[in-house]
Amino acid sequence: MLRSVFIALSQNRTLRSFAERSSIGRKMSGRFVAGMTIDEALRACERMNREDIAVTLDALGESVTTEAEAEASANVYHAMLDALAARGLNANVSLKLSQMGMDFDAALAERIVGKLVEHASAVNSFVRVDMEGSPYTEATIAMTERLQACGDGAGRVGTVLQAYLYRTEADAELLLGQGIRIRLCKGAYNEPAEIAFPQKTDVDANYVKLAKRMMTSGVFCGLATHDGAIVEKLLAFVRERSVPKNAFEFQMLYGIRRDLQRRLVKLGFGVRVYVPFGPEWYPYFMRRLAERPANVLFLLKNFLKS
Repeated sequence: MLRSVFIALSQNRTLRSFAERSSIGRKMSGRFVAGMTIDEALRACERMNREDIAVTLDALGESVTTEAEAEASANVYHAMLDALAARGLNANVSLKLSQMGMDFDAALAERIVGKLVEHASAVNSFVRVDMEGSPYTEATIAMTERLQACGDGAGRVGTVLQAYLYRTEADAELLLGQGIRIRLCKGAYNEPAEIAFPQKTDVDANYVKLAKRMMTSGVFCGLATHDGAIVEKLLAFVRERSVPKNAFEFQMLYGIRRDLQRRLVKLGFGVRVYVPFGPEWYPYFMRRLAERPANVLFLLKNFLKS
């Protein structure tokens, strides 16, 4: 129930406007958001790289409504790619199609993302196309396929699949067959039982099943989870099947399970942290609370202490 409440709140424009202008809101968001500016995010990247943790950088924003807004979002990403290359950071970028104009002009969004993939190729980087709610699933997969097939796109673009959707097993086979790199996550949006597993136990089981398939596919993948029980199952699978440690990496979110991140690094596994930044942090922040309502108590305790 709390999950549904937080997801609904993440879509409330009035509350979003208030929170993003509030100093209290910005302070609380610092648990999951690396800052408001590129420079703050880059400093977070540098700190993580010093701990042998890779990064994927995300300029927060979604559902733009004009071409000018979409181009402005793209310009931030071009600046990010240049900055990451200039500083020699072990980092790539993640973006949302709704941030690039997908909601009102799919062709525009594809042109914008195509240019970013070209830029990533030129600076030896990578673009991850994030997955949003189920209305975007088909278009996101199709666009990623087309970008991968372009000359500069091969190996420079990937996407995200969500284990709570029934369709994901078939989508994974489709993408793996084309050598497209996948980040596997559980899923953070409200979806109906007609298209998604309603029970957490079923989502978890599907996640483990899909992760094992991806780890042995020969296509490098990112396994995005903070679930300690799932991580232990995957580590056991690595031992049982002698899966090479360079066949995949674990991925986690900024501010969550730092202990597990460090432990996996010590065990010799690749770890990449999703580092979001920017003034449009509210929807992302609320989805993090929806995923784990216990985070609310953590935030309140830390806020009252400060």
